[in-house]
Amino acid sequence: MQAVVLNIQGQPTGRSVELPEEIFGAEPNNHVVYLAVKQYLAAQRQGTHKVKTRAEVQGASRKLHKQKGTGGSRKGNIRNPLYKGGGTIFGPKPHRYDIKLNRKVKDLAKISALSFKAKENAIVVVEDLAFDAPKTKQFIGIMNTLNVSDKKTLFIIPEYNETLYLSSRNIPNADAVLLSDVNTYDIVNAEVLVLTEGAAKIFSEEETAVEA
Repeated sequence: MQAVVLNIQGQPTGRSVELPEEIFGAEPNNHVVYLAVKQYLAAQRQGTHKVKTRAEVQGASRKLHKQKGTGGSRKGNIRNPLYKGGGTIFGPKPHRYDIKLNRKVKDLAKISALSFKAKENAIVVVEDLAFDAPKTKQFIGIMNTLNVSDKKTLFIIPEYNETLYLSSRNIPNADAVLLSDVNTYDIVNAEVLVLTEGAAKIFSEEETAVEA
């Protein structure tokens, strides 16, 4: 599919880039997108939650009173989970929440997410952005001219650009990410994808290399 390249004023430059139909026109697979998002969110969990068992809480280990003859119930020591300050039964322990996904499944999920955005006409291609110095105001101006200032926007760039990163990091609804680092969650979480021209061309180059 052909995508028109816009300049930073939001006007067509007269150039266009070819976005591979195998990626942006593929039939989306909802389930693999769900799995990829689930894996990403699970990996964000620290898994450091923990409670103390009866072996770890403070308190004497002596039996509170003899087993029989008191008229009361049988009791062990003060660290019994039934008492205040006692240990916790079956409480959480530190563990990992990672979910394993095969590489092909993750790739299919990313393709499906990109295809969803293409079907929703939520992909914009803009000329490569260049900043002389970090300027948040200038970055907001570009978002205004592209009509994405009121939407959660993901800027996908081909290589690390510190001035671009510093210009965008204080904008709550905008984020800039390397093409090589973008994941399914980033794509699904954004309302609009803004591909720089350099990043868009990489898609075509990679598809051509695969066909060759």
